[in-house]
Amino acid sequence: MSDRLPSGLLVGALLRRVNDAGGMGMMLARGDPMGGAILIIALDRGANPRALERGIGPDGRVALLSWTPPEADPDAITHYWQRRRRNDPDLWVVELDVPSVERFAAETILGG
Repeated sequence: MSDRLPSGLLVGALLRRVNDAGGMGMMLARGDPMGGAILIIALDRGANPRALERGIGPDGRVALLSWTPPEADPDAITHYWQRRRRNDPDLWVVELDVPSVERFAAETILGG
C-alpha cells in the first residue's frame, strides 16, 4: 500500500487552497480517483501558461517538473494536455491562476 494520498483528494485540496487564496482553479479533466497523475496548467493572471507535474527530477528525487510552450503557438498548452490525456485517461488536468502557483502545487501534490 502506498503512503500517497488519493489523487482525487489532492486535486480537491489544491482547488480549495487556491480558491481560499483568492485565485481561480478549474478542473479540465477528471482522472482516476485513487492513483491518476496530476497535470497542472499554471497561469499568471490568465497569461504565460506552463504545465507542472510530479515527476523525478535530475537528482533522482521527486520534484515538480515544468514545461513551457513555445511563445509562437498560443494553443500549444491545450494541445499538450489533450494529447497527454488521450494517452493517459487516468490523468487529472487542473488549471490554476494564482500567485505562487508552484508553491501551492508543491505543498499539495508533493507534500512539502
